[in-house]
Amino acid sequence: MSFRFFLEFYQICWMFESHSQQRLAWDDAAEARIARMRAEAQAAAQLRAMLIANPSGSLGHARMNDAQKLKEAGLL
Repeated sequence: MSFRFFLEFYQICWMFESHSQQRLAWDDAAEARIARMRAEAQAAAQLRAMLIANPSGSLGHARMNDAQKLKEAGLL
């Protein structure tokens, strides 16, 4: 057996290993996309909940006991 045979065998093994690592990277990327979609959906739901909980309609500029907004929200 020659050195060339061992070199080719090593290259084939390395190719299979690199393909395996690439598949793992693709799986990780798919899981990251799913996690990002879940996080964005959760953030949107939290924003909706914050807007519902704040009847004046503008976060940071809320007024206490805004009768008009409370009536629009169905709380009065």
